[in-house]
Amino acid sequence: MPDTVASEISAPSNASLSSTYSKAFQAAREAVGPQNHPTSTLYVVATPIGNLADITLRALYVIERADTLACEDTRHTQQLLRAYGLDRSSTQLLAVHQHNETEAAAQVIQRLAKGERVAYVSDAGTPAISDPGARLVASVAAAGFRVMPLPGASSVTTLLSAAGVMGDSGFIFSGFLSSKASDRQRAIETLSGESRAVVLLEAPHRIEALAQALACLGSRRITVGRELTKQFETVHTTQAQTLPAWFSEKPERVRGEFALVIHALEKSKAALVEALDADSLRILKLLLTELPLKTAVKLTSDITGASKNTVYDTALALKKGQD
Repeated sequence: MPDTVASEISAPSNASLSSTYSKAFQAAREAVGPQNHPTSTLYVVATPIGNLADITLRALYVIERADTLACEDTRHTQQLLRAYGLDRSSTQLLAVHQHNETEAAAQVIQRLAKGERVAYVSDAGTPAISDPGARLVASVAAAGFRVMPLPGASSVTTLLSAAGVMGDSGFIFSGFLSSKASDRQRAIETLSGESRAVVLLEAPHRIEALAQALACLGSRRITVGRELTKQFETVHTTQAQTLPAWFSEKPERVRGEFALVIHALEKSKAALVEALDADSLRILKLLLTELPLKTAVKLTSDITGASKNTVYDTALALKKGQD
């Protein structure tokens, strides 16, 4: 299947945004209108994942009015602010990242107790999804202060909207799988029995290893999103078994940040797979990799007590999915 999208939309330059930011802020003030943005509140603010034009008017409004900006990386956030013509002193920026989130949450709570508006931004996208923020939000809520989310850019929903995932059972988000090959493979074996669509994230230095591991899913479709919203954005859908070859065809395909969607199982296969419990399904898959189908089915049924007919039908569906 050819690339679904090969977008050439580039992020506007900092200079172009900075020169017109006043119009954007004016539009933000008019759009927000009478909406209440109270003090002593933590605002969880989504920021662009690549294209700087993807900032929302409400995000600009809250960032402009926040007394403190809590951020995953203060240098990155300062650069983002300057792109929109804003600047903040170091005393208004508070580092909150994966290594200090619990301790930094106490500082945020102190500022909220003083009546401040605190906005939290991660380096890109919606905080607390894969980026830090969840522990901060939980701590603030536990302390009795309000948390107000501002929706916006997210690689998860961005790719799902372009993947054409079929099915009415929703999706699950698994984020980054383990960097250890054995743990990653075990996770994929578990996900292979998941009937819903699955969203993964991956870094460039591990994307080829992930593609090799996903190849065991056979004909199940996978959509890859590379450099989403950026100049060299690519969205490509293919069968899992062909994914390693697709990445190896061109060197640039392994560069950038990645989101992937494992498409939902076809309903007929999903019904069969879901007929077995997780342990029985895992045993069947392990035996199928080493033994003939009938032997694997008999042993699975003997070990787990599952119906031999159900195990057999499931084994056929799994084998068909790998053809």
